Amino acid sequence: MTRPCRSVLYIPAANARAMDKARSLPADAIIFDLEDAVTPAEKPAARVLLAQALQQDYGGRLRIVRINGLDSAWGADDARAFATGADAVLVPKASRPEDLDEVAALIPDTPLWAMLETAAGMLNAAQIAAHPRLQGMVMGTNDLAKELNARFRADRLPMMAGLGLCLLAARAHGRIIVDGVFNAFKDDEGLRAECEQGRDMGFDGKTLIHPAQLAIANAVFGPSEAEIDLARRQISAHEQAAAQGLGVAVLDGRIVENLHVVTARATLAKAEAIAKMTA
Repeated sequence: MTRPCRSVLYIPAANARAMDKARSLPADAIIFDLEDAVTPAEKPAARVLLAQALQQDYGGRLRIVRINGLDSAWGADDARAFATGADAVLVPKASRPEDLDEVAALIPDTPLWAMLETAAGMLNAAQIAAHPRLQGMVMGTNDLAKELNARFRADRLPMMAGLGLCLLAARAHGRIIVDGVFNAFKDDEGLRAECEQGRDMGFDGKTLIHPAQLAIANAVFGPSEAEIDLARRQISAHEQAAAQGLGVAVLDGRIVENLHVVTARATLAKAEAIAKMTA
């Protein structure tokens, strides 16, 4: 089971206090942001500050560094600085697999993640997801909406095609994929609704802009007690049916086939991984 990524919190790499506080926050993963969250004047100093912060213990949290694009004055130095010391490097505005090749050439071993936030990135999602160094994908829904000239809608209908293409690509190649941010960090009801939509679509988790959003994302993207109980009963019912020479079982008036058991075992594995990480 891949480590959980229910909650993926952006932290500005220029903010030493925020990076220190993140060590105690209940986030599954942290994106230390050298790109959008840092002004041009601060970028060189933020790189040094982040390197110092990553020498600290972040527990089981996945530590991802979002570098600046290689077409900027800072991207190549960012990549070289975090060839080691982070769990992954996040490539912004990945629009084609060659964008990952260029970063991979500067970073021999560290896994890569890709920001999918351009129209070209949506159309090339399958080729990006197939990249041998790729571990995860992050939806950049704010930039995508800007590129599409889309209007805000609570149901995110204008972005469904792009979100769906990226999900298909991630699942076809076994990559982690996390949903974009919800900007209104004081709107708990809206956040919960968008998390539930992303979960139901198939995302592994959600990127977040404020620690106040962590509890909702963790709850929505983690298995509930009812789901854990159902998973256990499905496995038990299927095993009992198999012992009787039956190909399928019936539980609560529904057929339980092998595909349901696979999903049930994944649910239990995720719950176990979350329990270990939060112990």
